[in-house]
Amino acid sequence: MVINNYKKRHSVSYSMDYEVSVEKIWELISKPGNLNSSHPYCKTNEIISWDEENHSDRLVYLNGRNYIRNFQTWEEGKGYTLLIGKENGAQSFVRWEIEEQGNGSKLTITVYPFILAKLPKILAYIPHILWVKPRLGNYLKSVLSGFKYYSETGESVPRNHFGKHPWFS
Repeated sequence: MVINNYKKRHSVSYSMDYEVSVEKIWELISKPGNLNSSHPYCKTNEIISWDEENHSDRLVYLNGRNYIRNFQTWEEGKGYTLLIGKENGAQSFVRWEIEEQGNGSKLTITVYPFILAKLPKILAYIPHILWVKPRLGNYLKSVLSGFKYYSETGESVPRNHFGKHPWFS
């Protein structure tokens, strides 16, 4: 029920096609500490808990912003959902979904951000469209591009490789 409250927020979604299998994408996104090699704004990605029952980690961004990711659902080979935010602070709900796409796969990230969540949805609409969506959309594009870079080259994505971001660089 709590997750449904997060879904009442405005969301931002971005998808990217990959020339690798669903299994390979799942391997990349479900590996402990995966953001260290694939996330262009990640300073560190430390495991808190990573076992059959619980998945959580700490993401420290290049600008020092420190977020905890607590995974809510875990569907082997399909994706997961998580809550991310400052420890004991406001949380954003995030869905990662993998789909088969021709000879490859498609990865989609959808974020229901905590920013503007205290405003009535109607009042949050214009700032969401003009301010949150463009910035969060660029962020998601860079994150997905980082996974693409890593899946194609096997090398860690250079930090800020797709441009600096005002919230995370």
